[in-house]
Amino acid sequence: MTTSTVDAAVPGPFTLIPEKTALIVIDMQRDFILPGGFGESLGNDVDMLLKVVPPLADLIAAARSAGMLVIHTREGHEPHLSDCPPAKLNRGAPSKRIGDPGKYGRILIRGEYGHDIIDELAPIEGEVVIDKPGKGAFYATDLQQILTDAGITQLLVTGVTTEVCVHTTTREANDRGYECLVVSDCVGSYFPDFQRVGLEMICAQGGIFGWVADSAAVIPAIAALPVSPEPAPVSQR
Repeated sequence: MTTSTVDAAVPGPFTLIPEKTALIVIDMQRDFILPGGFGESLGNDVDMLLKVVPPLADLIAAARSAGMLVIHTREGHEPHLSDCPPAKLNRGAPSKRIGDPGKYGRILIRGEYGHDIIDELAPIEGEVVIDKPGKGAFYATDLQQILTDAGITQLLVTGVTTEVCVHTTTREANDRGYECLVVSDCVGSYFPDFQRVGLEMICAQGGIFGWVADSAAVIPAIAALPVSPEPAPVSQR
């Protein structure tokens, strides 16, 4: 088994096992990231998320070249909103809530333009796309089974937002026994303090939820691996 090490990870070196590692790209959707979308309608600075795109594009390219399994998630709901509980629906500005008309279609509704992933990070054929109704990627999805079927034990975690969907997914994964490395410049928050503290919480206490490293440390570790065949397409349930 060939491995590579991310030496600059915190709290310590992370051993990368390519055939057991998946890159998960969380919620890089137009509604959250683009100007005029749902995120900006709530008063957020979307530039804080847009700066994640270039390093994340480079990381995805490296993972694809190494033959790693790449998984994308999209947070959103059925058009009838039966999968969106009131505790979630009754959030946001009164005129801009989930299901309401927005610049890119109905906000966070599956099938709408805004619900989909931005063009720069669009999935390619064979990559898994998980549609999730909650913050965490494991809740009410088949992610666990997909990872189990593929023999995955490690996750490189990326996407938005750091303190919400990234954190929730990382915590869920940790509880299920996965080793997680959160790639610090490939996750983003609208709030700088949340970004800083969110990353510190991941690797605190000897790595209570996982490891943290930036793409400048992770990409060379991936590139040092021998090129593997592209993973077989994974059925999406």
